[in-house]
Amino acid sequence: MENMLAPAAHRAGDTVRPQAGPPVLQLRNIEKVYQTKTIETVALHQVNLTIGKGEFVSIMGPSGCGKSTLLSIMGLLDEPTSGEIELDGRPVQSYSDRELAALRNHKIGFVFQSYHLINDLSVLDNVELPLLYRPGVSGRERRERAYAALEKVGLGARTNHFPGQLSGGQRQRVAIARALAGRPELILADEPTGNLDSVMGEEIMDLLLHLNRQEGTTIVMVTHDEQQALKTQRLIRFFDGSQVS
Repeated sequence: MENMLAPAAHRAGDTVRPQAGPPVLQLRNIEKVYQTKTIETVALHQVNLTIGKGEFVSIMGPSGCGKSTLLSIMGLLDEPTSGEIELDGRPVQSYSDRELAALRNHKIGFVFQSYHLINDLSVLDNVELPLLYRPGVSGRERRERAYAALEKVGLGARTNHFPGQLSGGQRQRVAIARALAGRPELILADEPTGNLDSVMGEEIMDLLLHLNRQEGTTIVMVTHDEQQALKTQRLIRFFDGSQVS
């Protein structure tokens, strides 16, 4: 049985970081409008948001309020209709598609509700996969990073297993290890406990809290779980595309 991380709130040595560092990500006056011939839908309206280095921020709101759209824009997967985005103090609007892909690969890690693992690849190969698209990273370094990331999430003994041989919580840990292997400055997590039961959800939340408090990883998490959201340093609420708190 793997050496599971103890609950974040009870581990000796954990220190909460109430003060955010310099901005990692800044959104200014972000608007996102979807338009058809007959209907205009405002998904986001005048969003101004700063994520500081080392913060753990949760985003809540009812279904359809723009949370996932916001996360896609923060992760440079989608473009706003208007507004400005800065990553590490540099505006991203002037980057080419290739440069944006490189930014995503180097600076941002993604964790999804549905894991997005490839069933035909081993756990280790799944974690290595994003590094295949990182120029200058050798095969040996890819493997070392993947091993280290899996050790960090408590799955060092499962490297040769396949996703279908793991529990839901373990698959989510693999997804988190895959994000960590790229050594991102920012992890964006979209409902990371949404497909898990309460026990496994707590384990994943404890792991994210540990990465934030002990490793200093900056995390933005979309969630429907208020209990989990209240454990983070900052809770932002959205309603009908607008930030309300």
